[in-house]
Amino acid sequence: MRGAEHAKWAACAAAVVLAATACGGGGGDGGSGGGSGGVLSSSWGDPQNPLEPANTNEVQGGKVLDMIFRGLKKYDPKTGEAKNMLAEKIDTSDSQNFTVTVKDGWTFSNGEKVTAQSFVDAWNYGASLKNNQRNAYFFAYIDGYDKVHPESGSQSADTLSGLKVTGPRTFTIKLNQKFSSFPDTLGYAAFAPLPKAFFDDHDAWLKKPVGNGPYQVDNYTRGSQMSLRKWDDYPGDDKAQNGGVDLKVYTDNNTAYTDLIAGNLDLVDDVPASQLKNVKNDLGDRYINTPAGIIQTLAFPFYDNDWNKSGSEKVRKGLSMAIDRKQITDTIFQNTRTPATDWTSPVLGEEGGYKPGLCGDACEYNAEEAKKLVKEGGGLPGGQVKITYNADTGSHKQWVDAVCNSINNALDNDRACAGNPVGTFADFRNQITDKKMSGPFRAGWQMDYPLIQNFLQPLYYTNASSNDGKWSNEEFDGLVDKANGQTDTAEAVKTFQQAEEVVRDNMAAIPLWYQNGSAGYSDRLSNVELNPFSVPVYNEIKVG
Repeated sequence: MRGAEHAKWAACAAAVVLAATACGGGGGDGGSGGGSGGVLSSSWGDPQNPLEPANTNEVQGGKVLDMIFRGLKKYDPKTGEAKNMLAEKIDTSDSQNFTVTVKDGWTFSNGEKVTAQSFVDAWNYGASLKNNQRNAYFFAYIDGYDKVHPESGSQSADTLSGLKVTGPRTFTIKLNQKFSSFPDTLGYAAFAPLPKAFFDDHDAWLKKPVGNGPYQVDNYTRGSQMSLRKWDDYPGDDKAQNGGVDLKVYTDNNTAYTDLIAGNLDLVDDVPASQLKNVKNDLGDRYINTPAGIIQTLAFPFYDNDWNKSGSEKVRKGLSMAIDRKQITDTIFQNTRTPATDWTSPVLGEEGGYKPGLCGDACEYNAEEAKKLVKEGGGLPGGQVKITYNADTGSHKQWVDAVCNSINNALDNDRACAGNPVGTFADFRNQITDKKMSGPFRAGWQMDYPLIQNFLQPLYYTNASSNDGKWSNEEFDGLVDKANGQTDTAEAVKTFQQAEEVVRDNMAAIPLWYQNGSAGYSDRLSNVELNPFSVPVYNEIKVG
C-alpha cells in the first residue's frame, strides 16, 4: 500500500478546536459511543485524497477506511489470512466466474442496508475512468474494464459487464482471465461497499464519510484532527472495545513521540529512528516491535530517458551494490529493519513467495563492483543522483543521508549522491503522481493483502496503480498473467518468483530493507497490537 507514511502535525495545546479528551491523558468516554471505555488519541497524517475507498492508496487514508468500512473479506489481525466478513460464501468452479452471497443483517451507519447492489455500485464507480479513482486498476480483471476504463480515448460503458446483481444478497463476477487468488484480494479497501448516500450527495459524503465499520466519522479538520467514535449498532463481531479514536495530525514523529512521553498522546505507531535507542527505557513493555509486510525501496523515473536507456540497469545495480544495508539498519534503525534480499516480505513465508537471497549479489555491498557497473552503464546521469523523499516524518532524512554517504564512499566521490527533501508527504506524493521525479525516490510499500502478487503486480506491471516509476516489461507482465491464471497455489508462487527475477535482472527498483511495525503507547491503554500491515488494531484497544 501506497508509500507507508505518517504526515502532518498540530500541537494539542494550540488546536483550540479539539475536544478536551483529544490530548491523551484526559480520560472520559469522549462523547458518543461510550460504554466501552474512553477515547484514545493516536498520531496520524492527513491523507493525500478524499476518503473514497477506490481513491485511497496510501497508509494514512487507509487507516481510516479500515476503521469505517468492512468488505467481503477481512484480513486476520494476527495472521493476515483473508477470512469471510460480509461474504457468506464466494463460489467458483473455474477461478474465472464467481458467485458472491452477502450476509444478511448488515447496514451502513446511516441505517441503509448493505446489499449486493452496494458492492456492485461501488465497484462500478471505482472502475469508471470519469471518476478518476487511484485504485481503479484493482478492478482491471473484471470483464468490461477495458470499456469503462480504456487506456486511451473515452469510455464506452458506465458499468462493468462482468458484474451482475442476481438478488438482494447475491451477485456474480466474471473475470477476463482466470485469477485463482481473486477472492483473497477482496479484503482490500477498494472493494468496500458504498451506501446510496455516497451517490445521492457526494460532496456531503466526502465531508463526513458514512461506512459500515465499527467506527463512524464524527468530525475532521484537515491539518489538525479526525475524530472517530464507536458505532453502537455495528453488527459485526469485531466491535470497538473503546469509545473512539482521535487521530491527531503530526508533521514530525519526534514531536508525536515527545507528546506520548509527556502524557499528551496515547499511541504512536511510528517510533522515530532517533528514539529507538531510548524507547525500551522510556516505555518498557509498552513498546511494540514486530515484523510487518513492509519493504522500503528506491524507485526510478523510467519516463526519464536517463533511467530508461540501454545500460542504465547497470547503473541501478551499481547503486544497489554501493549501499551498505547492514550498517544502516544496525546503526540507524536499531534492528527494527532487516536488509532486503528480495522484493517481497518475510511475513509471506517461503510457501507464500518470500525467497531470501533472490536478489543475489546485487543486494550485497561491494564498492569495487559498484564503481565498475556505474562506469559500464555510462555513469550517473548528470554526474550525481539526488534521492527525493518527504522530510516531514518517518526518519527519512537520516537513512537517505546514510544511503548517500554509503554511495559516495563506495564510488569515491563525495558528490555522487545527495538527499532531495520535499516538505510534506502530500506534496511528495503529488510530485510523484505528476511524474516530476528526475532521479531515484523513496518508495515504501505496505502490502494491501498478504500475497506475493501484491508485492509485484501493483508496483511493476505496466500501468499498474502504484507503478510510480512507470516501468514496463512484457516478459514480467506475461509471467504475472500466467501466475494469476494458475489454480495450483505452489505453481503460481513459482511463476511469480520468475517474474520477480525479471525485476531483479532489470533492477526495476532497489530493495533496501524489510520494516518492522514499531509503536509505543501510554499506560492508559491495554490490548494494543499491530496487524501484519503494521497498523494498530484500533477496535481491540482498551482505554482505562
